[in-house]
Amino acid sequence: MNVIKNKYERIKNLPVFKLPRDFGYNAFSYLVLGIFMGVGIAVQYYTQGPIETETLVAVVIGTIIMGGFLTIFPLWITVIQFLILSWVGMYAKAGGSFYPLYSFIAAGLVFSPAFQLVQHWDKVVILRFGKFRKARGPGLFMLFPIIDRVTAFVDTRIRATDFSAEKTLTMDTVPVHVDALCFWMVWDAKKSVLEVENFIEAVVLSAQTALRDGIGKHELADLLSEREHIGKEIQQILDAKTNPWGISILSVEITDIIIPRELEDAMSKRAQAERERQSRVILGSAEVEVAEKFEQAAKRYKDNPTALHLRAMNMIYEGIKKHGSIMLLPSTALESMSLGTVMGALALGKEKGIVPKGKAAGAADSEEDGNVGEDNGE
Repeated sequence: MNVIKNKYERIKNLPVFKLPRDFGYNAFSYLVLGIFMGVGIAVQYYTQGPIETETLVAVVIGTIIMGGFLTIFPLWITVIQFLILSWVGMYAKAGGSFYPLYSFIAAGLVFSPAFQLVQHWDKVVILRFGKFRKARGPGLFMLFPIIDRVTAFVDTRIRATDFSAEKTLTMDTVPVHVDALCFWMVWDAKKSVLEVENFIEAVVLSAQTALRDGIGKHELADLLSEREHIGKEIQQILDAKTNPWGISILSVEITDIIIPRELEDAMSKRAQAERERQSRVILGSAEVEVAEKFEQAAKRYKDNPTALHLRAMNMIYEGIKKHGSIMLLPSTALESMSLGTVMGALALGKEKGIVPKGKAAGAADSEEDGNVGEDNGE
């Protein structure tokens, strides 16, 4: 016993018990059962006379209970058990006087499960005597009682399944936890039921294996920067594996990559240092460009003293106007600018009518500003 127990403990995905089913007992089946029961009551009334109310209520409740059991246990063997029990009970209690009513109820129990209603997005696989018969759906169709069996209702819509790979090593031996999302669909219900025991579990396990293989083939940097490309690789590998099962893998998307906390901090510091390096490089390049422009300006002012003086006066004016403060300049600088000569020429132009009064006033203001600067410089 211990040997068998240890053997099964090593298997992680042992099959979970699922209640088998031979058909789906739906609302349409209840309707058919009710019709058979109603016809049986009528035939019983016209052939054997009126039925006592208590007996009639007991028969109706018993029939509804049998329908409820067929909803929970949709098996042909359950139908046969109900047939045997109902006929034995009738003969034991009434001696066969209710055979018309019980005959129709028995027919209802047999034929009501035969009416199968399949939704628009479902396909069902039918076996006859244990062999594949056909895949049906959607819509309403009938089974041959007892010999036909519906193995599964297969949803053919696109499904989204999440899966993950925990503590998987990349090519550069970094442990990572990766979450991914897989979009897939069943395009052949027959293959998905007959070729693999549990196709949903098979898709999930195959996806996890393919994801682990994909992680092991790439370094961490590639895993972080090329998620779409890696997802495409996994999708192609997975699709080639599941196609024989009648399943297509539409896409695989990596949703999250979790790396160790220490490595995350180190990568953050590295990124910060890289940003600081880039900012300093940009600042140095700007200084070089500014120096080159100054050098070009100096060469232009070297052969043109008047332009240099005008530039100096403009700088003084802009400095006083913007900052609203007193500027101290050496007297030699003011003398070199020849502010007195300039202002005298402007005043003479005003008297002769050569210079407009507005410009002369502006020049006077500049003269006053120059005097202030000169006084302060002295």
